[in-house]
Amino acid sequence: MNMQNEQHTPIDSPFTSIKRENWKKLNGHFKHTFSQHDLDQLHALNEPLNAEEIEDVYFPLSHLLGIHIERFQDLHRSTNHFFEKNESTLPFIIGIAGSVAVGKSTTARVLQRVLTLLPSKPKVDLVTTDGFLYPNHILNERGIMNRKGFPESYDAKKLIQFLSAIKSGMGSLSVPLYSHLEYDVLPDDQQQLIHHPDILIVEGINVLQVNSQRPRKGHSVFVSDFFDYTIYVHASEKNLLEWYTNRFESLRRTAFQNPASFFHKYADMNTEESIQMAHQIWNEINKPNLVQNILPTRYRADLILEKGSHHFVKNVKVRKI
Repeated sequence: MNMQNEQHTPIDSPFTSIKRENWKKLNGHFKHTFSQHDLDQLHALNEPLNAEEIEDVYFPLSHLLGIHIERFQDLHRSTNHFFEKNESTLPFIIGIAGSVAVGKSTTARVLQRVLTLLPSKPKVDLVTTDGFLYPNHILNERGIMNRKGFPESYDAKKLIQFLSAIKSGMGSLSVPLYSHLEYDVLPDDQQQLIHHPDILIVEGINVLQVNSQRPRKGHSVFVSDFFDYTIYVHASEKNLLEWYTNRFESLRRTAFQNPASFFHKYADMNTEESIQMAHQIWNEINKPNLVQNILPTRYRADLILEKGSHHFVKNVKVRKI
């Protein structure tokens, strides 16, 4: 795929493009002050976040999502009445996709926090698809350890089973967790409990991909089938490489120094060697995954957050209704 040509494809015609200065004016009722402590808890390594970004981007986004959630709940009440039932409302599920290093985790955490400020004060849970990667021993057995993050490295069946259970009304579910320190899925006795959320955010590079699982003959099921709203976080490949390299170098000086870290072997590198290794990993693994599997899903989203060179959102594209 030609990355330059892809950027100018006219396929975005189903979207309304809104510059940040106009988007920020769309917030109708959010008023909340975030402390520096709040900001420190929300952003990830080398991903700057300030109160202005939350107010300009995430307050209007949450307001828009609040409209969708309200309509979702209205439809549930109407169908309950139609079928003469009194079933509880199912969780509203939001999928967040995007490349490695684009800042999906920060987007997901900020959105989780801001959505709790909606007038109904919903319970919002967050799940990352890292926990649904196959354990390292399985990846090694299959000879795809260097393909971690590619579609075949995920237990898509388990992820779909979890989402199906959520959308079937099951109350309490356990979700596998992933350790970035150990670079592996944690044991079954260390899992996340999801208990009756009003809103569930599912974040991961693979959530909009259409690699299928076939639970029964003739039927294909995709992770995105279970989403009520989807968001893609986008940035240029140039910025992504720079952010990934900066993060790798920061981790080399900090987390990689821990002997328990999977990447401790890189701890003694100098800055030049660290940059070279980050570029090698990007070019051999992350870039091919981006080009082949992640970027092509961008226009499947309902909303695209386009970031500029400083990690802040500069433009928002919203699918027309």
